[in-house]
Amino acid sequence: MLELVRRDGLARICRLHTRQGELETPCLLPVINPRLVTISPRELYDVFGFRALITNSYIIRNDQRLREEALEGGVHAMLDYPGIIMTDSGTFQSHMYGDVDLINRDIVEFQRDIGSDIGTVLDIFAEPDWSKERTAGSLEVTLERTMEAAGLKGEMLLAGVVQGSIYPDLREMCARRLSEMEVDVNPIGGVVPLMENYRFAELVDVIVAAKKGLRPDRPVHLFGAGHPMLFALAALLGCDMFDSASYAKFARDDRFMFLEGTFRLQDMKALECQCPACFGHGLEEIRGMPPAQRTALIAKHNLWISKTELDRVRRAILEGDLWELVERRCRSHPALLDALRALERHQGFLEGFEPLSREHALFYTGPETLNRPVFLRYQKRLAERYAHPATEVGVTFEEAEKPYSRTLRPLIDSILAVSDAHFHVISPFGPVPIELDEIYPISQSLFPAQQDSQTVERTKELMEALAHTHRYKMALIWDGDGTLEFLRTFAPGKGTFDIDMARVRAVADLQFGRGAAAALLDGEVSLVKSKNVDRVRNVLVDGEHVLSMRAEDGFFTVRPAGARRLLRGLPSPRLRVMVQDDAVEFNRQGKNVFCPFVIDADPDIHPQEEVLVVDKDDALVAIGRAQMTRGEMLSFRKGVAVKVREGV
Repeated sequence: MLELVRRDGLARICRLHTRQGELETPCLLPVINPRLVTISPRELYDVFGFRALITNSYIIRNDQRLREEALEGGVHAMLDYPGIIMTDSGTFQSHMYGDVDLINRDIVEFQRDIGSDIGTVLDIFAEPDWSKERTAGSLEVTLERTMEAAGLKGEMLLAGVVQGSIYPDLREMCARRLSEMEVDVNPIGGVVPLMENYRFAELVDVIVAAKKGLRPDRPVHLFGAGHPMLFALAALLGCDMFDSASYAKFARDDRFMFLEGTFRLQDMKALECQCPACFGHGLEEIRGMPPAQRTALIAKHNLWISKTELDRVRRAILEGDLWELVERRCRSHPALLDALRALERHQGFLEGFEPLSREHALFYTGPETLNRPVFLRYQKRLAERYAHPATEVGVTFEEAEKPYSRTLRPLIDSILAVSDAHFHVISPFGPVPIELDEIYPISQSLFPAQQDSQTVERTKELMEALAHTHRYKMALIWDGDGTLEFLRTFAPGKGTFDIDMARVRAVADLQFGRGAAAALLDGEVSLVKSKNVDRVRNVLVDGEHVLSMRAEDGFFTVRPAGARRLLRGLPSPRLRVMVQDDAVEFNRQGKNVFCPFVIDADPDIHPQEEVLVVDKDDALVAIGRAQMTRGEMLSFRKGVAVKVREGV
């Protein structure tokens, strides 16, 4: 069983519950070859802190001594390892060496009988150069074997492998059919050739295709992904588990792994590493070590680098800056940069898991930043949910210091004194209506003062789109006093634009959907503003407190009176999370909504959005913030679906 603890888009920190204990993801499972041990399993557990490893059941089964020892005392005793043990089935050996003595039923039962915590089906390894027809045929064999294995696993967790070569439709189909079977972990297999040949852009397509079809309540294991340069990108795409034999294989070839690539000892000119394995050793000293000692040192270095990077990925998920980390990591190699750019193809899919806002500001690292799903969301919601105020004139300003409305307020007031106008600001997000300048990520973003040509061109295209769609009778670019005189002559009048009321209406519709402002603000509206910075803080309608505006992201927190108005004004299932009768009183007391008690939810809910918790009769029960999408709420059997702020 998988429990979601923290997330940043598709990336997540989870707890996988096994009979041997809990495993926190994202995690790396070092590969142990029981016939060629470079670092002992006990050292992996006690010194490095790896709480899971993977070993090959085919190797154990084909070695008489190991086989007897594993069957008699169990694989944990055989390896002297107290953590979680996953076993591979021998698929790779079968693929590499052809007709080997291996039958799916036999190898699954063997894994179960030796006490493996996570066993693996004997799938068919589909190569990237296989035809679509050959790949499709092999998938049917893999799926038939997985169905058979599900009936044999007993208490062992079973890994059902997503195959499909480089064909996204076959990957997604395989994933969907696996989601209907009684398996517990979903490795993405057949990708080692893509990684070995640095075909990382295709790897992105393969992972996304698999994620589209997989159930969200199972961990995704990227088979063979053992190089730390890939961890951040793979985690961003929703991979939870990785395995590595590379740490030992590279070490036996005198190769050091670093975040920017792999380097041969004989070619290295300096060793700046301060990991526990390398500390105190120089290059010449390492070169002069006996082979076994040198191999062990390099293998330990490779593991420390891998572990440190995974720790950094976890921190990025916790702090909400994983996108920045991925963009920096992907600039270490041209093939990784191709992979980063490939994310643009999947912007729409990724947007479905993008949180409403983050604690961490958006940092621009290069043109690829513009492909993040948050940019797509802003443009999409602006087009679908935003309504321009009914003013005669539209004035656009060049980008100013944030928040725009405060910096430009003197100019805005001078224009409103002579003309009825509304205002936009040119930005890398496109034209920003002045009343939306405080929402995430408009105000919570940092761009370089000197913009690159791609950003300039994109901004120009978005501004041209506004020029073709606006409904003003007159649209101008601010050009100083000359613009003011022009307006005084050709568009005279008293300005009616109220930025505070416009902000409340625009944010409500953008956040909750078109029609939300009308439902919330039907009555006499009064605003409470902060004394120090003159910002809207609370919204009252007919004397009732309906909304509070958050300083950190510019969005609203819904109050009970506002929740009732939204419930009456917006048709079901908008903004709703429906809970079972057994949970109603519990949630009314202000307790969180847990996944097993969710009946249904709005398909458009994103993580961190305000939601209305309702019962089967659509009666309001509580208000809070979603921690998951609808699909996740309905799939997970453990974990918080909604953090309830207030019962009603």
